[in-house]
Amino acid sequence: MRERLHLRIYLCAITFFATAPLYGQSIPDSEVVISTDRPSVANSSVVVPQGGLQFENGLLVTHTQGQFVLDLPETSVRYGLLHKTELRLTVPDYYYNLPDGAGTTSGFGDLAVGVKQQLGPLLGHFNLSAIFFLSFPTGADAVSSHGYDPALQLPWSRALSAHWTLGGQVAFYWPTLAGSHNFTGETTFYLDRQLTKPWDAFVEYVGDFPGRGGSRQLLHFGTSYKLAPHHQVDFHVAVGLTHSAPDSYVGFGYSFLLFPK
Repeated sequence: MRERLHLRIYLCAITFFATAPLYGQSIPDSEVVISTDRPSVANSSVVVPQGGLQFENGLLVTHTQGQFVLDLPETSVRYGLLHKTELRLTVPDYYYNLPDGAGTTSGFGDLAVGVKQQLGPLLGHFNLSAIFFLSFPTGADAVSSHGYDPALQLPWSRALSAHWTLGGQVAFYWPTLAGSHNFTGETTFYLDRQLTKPWDAFVEYVGDFPGRGGSRQLLHFGTSYKLAPHHQVDFHVAVGLTHSAPDSYVGFGYSFLLFPK
C-alpha cells in the first residue's frame, strides 16, 4: 500500500511538470539567460523566469575512505509558476557503489518536491530566496531515509562589481536517521568571478553541522559555461576538511531552459 502511494505521488509530480503549460511570459525570450543551482552547493538566489521549464542534470563521483559512489542523474526540474515563484521537483538519483561488494549498497534515493519564493532584490542589490521542500521515502530500502524529511534553504547573493559576486546559503534540514529526525544546519559562502560573458568560476566553503555526528566541511571549486543563453555545462571538485566529510568528489553537469517564444 505504501509503495502504491509513493508511486502515485511520483507520477503526479512528473505529470504536472511535464504538462505544465508554458504561459505568462514576462520578458522577451531573447533576454532570458539560464541561471542554475549548479554546480555550487548554494542554490541560485533567483527563480526561473515565469513560464520557463528548466532541467538541471549531472553526475557525481564521491570518494570516502576508499569507497567510490557514482550518483546520477542529479536531475532537478524547476518551473516558473509566477513572477517570483517556482515549483521544484528533485528526481530520485541512482547511487552505485564501486567496487560493488560485501557491505556496499546501491539503489535509487528519495523523491522531493518543493517551492521557491524570491524575496529580492532588496536594498543594496541583495538577492534572497526561500526554498521549502519535502522528501518522500520512495527510494530503495538500503538508500532511502524511510522518513518524510522537510528542509528550508535561504540562498543569497550580492554583486560586488561587474565581475565579482559574493553569495552563500543558510539551510536547515531534518533528515531521518535511525527512525528520528537529525536536525542539520548548513552554511555556505562562495566568491564567483565572471571570466568572460558566458564563463564563470567560483570557490566555496561548505559546512554541515548535524545534531548527531561530526561536522562535514568542504572546500569546493567549480566553473560553468553557457553554450547558448538557455544551455549550460559545468564542472566542479571538492576536498573534505573534516573527518566526517567525504575525502573528495568530482562532478559534471548539463542544464537547459525551455522558454516560450
